[in-house]
Amino acid sequence: MSDDRYVREVDDDTLRREKARARELRQTSWWRRRIATGLCHYCRRAVGARALTLDHVVPLVRGGRSIRPNMVPACKDCNTRKQSLLAWEWQAYLDQLERSADR
Repeated sequence: MSDDRYVREVDDDTLRREKARARELRQTSWWRRRIATGLCHYCRRAVGARALTLDHVVPLVRGGRSIRPNMVPACKDCNTRKQSLLAWEWQAYLDQLERSADR
């Protein structure tokens, strides 16, 4: 997936500030509770709490913010593949994979 599929919607200062906020939230008991099940939000695989990464449902570069409703635990595989896709774009990608697997 290429990073040129959209125009960046935030400036560098905002991006830096939101990333710092995400780092802070990863240190909270709220985040520890979110990852306690060890389940990826997207694929629902049990990968263990230590293997989960923080993903922004609406990516920071697409105007998302580092607020609790926009942050979910994701396995490294899903987080890497999702990149900067919005939720509906990611779902379309997953649906396409499922259709390909059914053939």
